[in-house]
Amino acid sequence: MNDPAQILSDHQPTKEFFVGIDSDGCIFDSMEIKHKECFAPMFIKYWNLQAVSKYAREVWEFVNLYSKSRGCNRFPALTSAIQLLSERPEVAARNVKLPDLSALEEWMSRETKLGNATLNAEVAGGNEGLAPVKVWSDGVNASVADIVHGVPPFPLVRETLVKINEKADAMCISQTPVDALEREWEEHGIRDFVSIIAGQERGTKVQHLEMAAKDKYPSDKILMIGDAPGDRKAAQANGALFFPINPGSEEQSWQRLHDEALDRFFAGTYAGDYEKQLEDEFEACLPESPPWK
Repeated sequence: MNDPAQILSDHQPTKEFFVGIDSDGCIFDSMEIKHKECFAPMFIKYWNLQAVSKYAREVWEFVNLYSKSRGCNRFPALTSAIQLLSERPEVAARNVKLPDLSALEEWMSRETKLGNATLNAEVAGGNEGLAPVKVWSDGVNASVADIVHGVPPFPLVRETLVKINEKADAMCISQTPVDALEREWEEHGIRDFVSIIAGQERGTKVQHLEMAAKDKYPSDKILMIGDAPGDRKAAQANGALFFPINPGSEEQSWQRLHDEALDRFFAGTYAGDYEKQLEDEFEACLPESPPWK
């Protein structure tokens, strides 16, 4: 089987700078619709959480939208959500049997590319403990394909991508499946602004940046743009710079990136106090612990 991440290792600089950009919640205002209309309903449906649907939805949205784990891969999100549900007295009081996800945890501990392809291969190879996870994940994908379209990029995204392309090689770095990313970027006519679309099949965001950019560009010429702590972690792990698209203030964030931050990045005056001020604002956007605790 060809390594889906090879395309990242093969990438060679054509410009002086490199910019990695997340997709859901960063380029597109698609986080809310995906999690509220697709992921949460499938979480309730496939894991038999109907009796505690209110709490299941609350937990799912906290893990994926309104906390420090926002934007994480769907498989760790599933284990986190079940763990949080198990700690809620309301759920215990209703005697709901929560799923045993030990097979998923075992798989996650050894698999570096947490995606549908690796999951499907495991199930096909006889890992029956993962079969319900595949059914759920396939259900999510079908729901996303059915419901999520016509969600345009945030205002100023296109103009900012044009500006990025003048001086930087650009790449989409995401934990969404590649086919969904390709479909969304194509649908809105922005696919040509990035040379590669890296989704969950190509590894983690840390790995994406490492393979595509680290040691190929000076670290102060690599910028990661994202709306989740995982995006910042990917930047920090690779010594790169980070620009936050603040959840709840996305339009203002794109305005700032377009009008001043990108110019500072290209001019070499981004690192230091300016980046720290942006990171402090971002840090304040997302809580660590849930409101019900």
